[in-house]
Amino acid sequence: MSSAPPATPGATGDGQALEGLTNKRAEELLSQFGPNEPAPARRSALIFDLLQLFLNPLVVILLVASAISAALGQVADAGIIAGIVVVGIGIDFVQTFRSQQAVKKLREQVCLTATALRGGQWREVPRHEIVPGDVVRLSAGDLVPADGRLLQARDLYVQQAALTGESMPAEKEARPAESGWEGTPQAPDAVFLGTSIVSGTGIVQITATGQRTAFGAIAAKLAERPEETEFEKGLRRFGLLIMRAVFFLVLFILVVRVALHKDAFESFVFAVALAVGLTPEFLPMITSVTLARGAVRMSREHVVVKHLAAIQNFGSIDVLCSDKTGTLTAGVMTLESSVDALGGASDQPVRLAYLNSRFETGIRSPLDTAILHEERQDAEGCRKCDEIPFDFNRRRLSIVVERPVAEGFERVLVSKGAPEGILPLCEFYESSGQRHGMDLDARERIKRVFEDFSRQGLRVLAVAYCNVEKASGFSASDERSLVLAGFLTFADPPTPDALRSIAALRHDGVQVKILTGDNELVARHVVGQVGLGDPVVVLGDDIERMTEPALGHAVERTTIFARVTPMQKLRIIRALRHYGHVVGYMGDGVNDAPSLHSADVGISVATAVDVAREAADIILLQPGLRILHRGIIEGRRASANVQKYLLMGTSSNFGNMFSMAGASLLLPFLPLLPTQILLTNLMTDFPEMTIARDSVDAE
Repeated sequence: MSSAPPATPGATGDGQALEGLTNKRAEELLSQFGPNEPAPARRSALIFDLLQLFLNPLVVILLVASAISAALGQVADAGIIAGIVVVGIGIDFVQTFRSQQAVKKLREQVCLTATALRGGQWREVPRHEIVPGDVVRLSAGDLVPADGRLLQARDLYVQQAALTGESMPAEKEARPAESGWEGTPQAPDAVFLGTSIVSGTGIVQITATGQRTAFGAIAAKLAERPEETEFEKGLRRFGLLIMRAVFFLVLFILVVRVALHKDAFESFVFAVALAVGLTPEFLPMITSVTLARGAVRMSREHVVVKHLAAIQNFGSIDVLCSDKTGTLTAGVMTLESSVDALGGASDQPVRLAYLNSRFETGIRSPLDTAILHEERQDAEGCRKCDEIPFDFNRRRLSIVVERPVAEGFERVLVSKGAPEGILPLCEFYESSGQRHGMDLDARERIKRVFEDFSRQGLRVLAVAYCNVEKASGFSASDERSLVLAGFLTFADPPTPDALRSIAALRHDGVQVKILTGDNELVARHVVGQVGLGDPVVVLGDDIERMTEPALGHAVERTTIFARVTPMQKLRIIRALRHYGHVVGYMGDGVNDAPSLHSADVGISVATAVDVAREAADIILLQPGLRILHRGIIEGRRASANVQKYLLMGTSSNFGNMFSMAGASLLLPFLPLLPTQILLTNLMTDFPEMTIARDSVDAE
């Protein structure tokens, strides 16, 4: 980390009031330190962008031919050749620039922000405007905007695998690091760009931004050209094919005409003109304009494209992987019932769950929202002591609270989570207000209770507790000898248009595969309601035991993958891609980032956490399969227009140029002068620019 400016007065962790930067001071620091971009932004002046277009090898050859013509006294021919080159490049530059500006405006709609204290008020500031000295507020799901030092922290856990390689989140506190660890990922008070908040809240003072951050060196590598999309690979292969055809044709014409004792210079200029005539020189411009117009059209369908090259892949998706919540269902949970371990009505589970949801600092799920919607008074007089955040291996979250009782107070650890994650930790259970010891018979009866709820399509949350003595320093090892209070059940019915959207996607050749952390009974019930029939189900435990070839076979025939972890989702997506599918993955949570990166097209929603939006290529401004389906159709429209230009331009160019090449060998004179070839080529290519605006047949 670089040295930071002096700490903002009063911005300490000792309870004093925080004071952020003034707007004027923030502008001065932005000018001094530059934008908060870990990799240098590739911005160049317009004149350099224009000059770069002249570096095309064919353009260079034409300009050389023009210069030679002028030197030999053929001023008119030289002027025409140079004029055609300038006109072609001018059209390319203007159209490409306008397309880039349109896409830039779309990206700004979903740019990431940070909550900074500016002018005495918390404001949403674009992340690239964060400067050293800023005081920034962090909460679960946020990306850390720059390197900084914690001023305040509450149950703050940070995922810093990008820097350390450690898969488990690290706990952070606003206390100085031990000697030798200052400013390193191991320091408890240091947070870094490139990491994300798993749970808790914190206030941090920024100490380094942009390329001065610890992540700067890594980001410079990440900023290198990303892996080519299938569309880009196709264009590159097509360009190589054209180049080989042009090279051999030009060489053949030049050699044969010279062998026939025809004018060498005339033959050279004619051969070069044929090369230009063969080449679809407007391809880069047509591609960028078509994709940009596709991005603008998609924005009208509430779909924002962050990377233009992703449009073709978006239209080529043949497998869509997604969780069922928020895709097949609305993602709005309603609390249906609170029952004890054996299914009898009980208020105890919802009272304990309310305490857990009320005091947790992680990302609140729709289940938490439904629990807190009850507006109970159970948290009155309670004080939070500690938190053990949720992770996808434990599949539970625990809160330690101190609550008043007749004798004074008691400390209780309350855990809620998937029944499969809670039941193995329970040594007791409650039924009809009584506590009982857990035995094999009781476990079977309890298992049948939550399985019956699952078969009805209800989400089931287990709630357990135990009394504890200590007040802090809790970890997952303290989640033991629990008492199962019971279950909460939630309803999340399918969206009204889910059935119709699934049918439309299937009609257009897109398979929908559900990757969910829920149990298979709930997933099968919901999937059956939206018209996916009685699908094959594979569990996360099964995936864990599969070899890569076995998984490749399974992903082809499986519709539901249930109880899967984030890393298992990643394996599924890679297996699908390995077998030739173009895979879209839709996710909105912290755990979805690896899968969003790995898929051909990462899709998220505007309400997703920062980590998911940053990883995605496509952002849906409105969630739902209907919007996604319309976006896929727009992606196919853009791809079809690019292919239309390729087919039209290449076929007409090849026909014209081959006929002239053959005629030039048989006739004692040139069938067309080089300038006439270039003018004809320009006149035939110019109308093809309108293809970017062309409509596409429904088929």
